[in-house]
Amino acid sequence: MLPNEIESKSFAIIDGEAGRHGFDPRAWNVVRRMIHTSADFDYIKTVRIHEGAIDAGISAIRNGCRVVTDTNMIRAGVRKKDLEEFGCEVVCLMEDPKVTEAASKNGTTRALAAVDEAVEIMKGGIYVVGNAPTALLRIISLVRENKASPALVIGLPVGFVNAAESKAALLETGIPYITNTGRKGGSNVAAAVVNSLVLQAKRT
Repeated sequence: MLPNEIESKSFAIIDGEAGRHGFDPRAWNVVRRMIHTSADFDYIKTVRIHEGAIDAGISAIRNGCRVVTDTNMIRAGVRKKDLEEFGCEVVCLMEDPKVTEAASKNGTTRALAAVDEAVEIMKGGIYVVGNAPTALLRIISLVRENKASPALVIGLPVGFVNAAESKAALLETGIPYITNTGRKGGSNVAAAVVNSLVLQAKRT
């Protein structure tokens, strides 16, 4: 089977097994890609999508925003060619020498320092967290202090320490978000969310 045939068949299987789920078509497009990437139907129950998130993400992409990621795995997994058609740039600052220096100097994680370094470039853009709760917590803090203004935060850190807690805090910010409850997440799932938004931006 060709790749597009495999994808279509996978989506048909997901639609059949999911049954009635209550998501509108645009939100289901996001959730279905998360399931497709992870083979995890729990996302039907745990995904949380701010009412303005999909519009915000599509609009940001169409306006040629920067997509800032907390891992190079996300950067590798998003549809960069499609994003480039809109003039978007995908950026990961985790290997930036200034980030490494700041993290060492201040005794923080590189993920947190990368958020600080990205404050200006994330303005009107999409910040994607698929690994580090410290990154998501820092974004939340900066948003609350009116020091950062991303158009959309995709918050899907994975793990046992502050992953669930950081996502719960994101729900209280009021900024457009796509996230989930609990410990699950990851860079592959976060990249799938971005790709859903990119494809919807191309179609609408």
